[in-house]
Amino acid sequence: MIKRLYSWTMSLSAHPNALWALAFVAFIESSVFPIPPDLLMIPMIIARPNRAFLIAGVCLVASVLGGLLGYAIGALAFDWLGQPILEALGKGERIAEFNQRFNDLGFWAVLGAGITPFPYKVITIMSGWTGMPLATFIVTSIIARGIRFFIIAGLLWKFGAPIQGFIEKRLGLVFTVLLVLLIGGFYAVKFL
Repeated sequence: MIKRLYSWTMSLSAHPNALWALAFVAFIESSVFPIPPDLLMIPMIIARPNRAFLIAGVCLVASVLGGLLGYAIGALAFDWLGQPILEALGKGERIAEFNQRFNDLGFWAVLGAGITPFPYKVITIMSGWTGMPLATFIVTSIIARGIRFFIIAGLLWKFGAPIQGFIEKRLGLVFTVLLVLLIGGFYAVKFL
């Protein structure tokens, strides 16, 4: 099933309404869809590098709006909709433990999920369920998703197709390392 969804997502990049398709994929990926919008965004930017930042902007706006849907699922429908989604993603048994840790981390949890390969949809649902302040959620989502999508757009705009393999295989790892370094830096400044 995932392979078919991936193939379907990739086929959208050549469609005349690819920007709308990207917006749709970015929106639903932030709450329920398993395929990240990056996989659609990358071939679109390679095909039209002069539109790289427009494409990243569409992806950002749609992703944050989709994140608000995930937030609403968590806040309004966690028991009958949010919990089954998290259980389908293999995260259901750790809900209570995660709730406490999540409330302690707040900003960092959303930032981390927004720029790393960790499923952003899990964080959007948990943000609503745990009652994270909506303004914090929105601002952090804009920052995180903006970093992710605009770095990819910038790399593809500057280096083109040769950087595609790196982005598809290693950029998640690079973002994760950068986030760990960022958090480590704040920790060092605060406690050392």
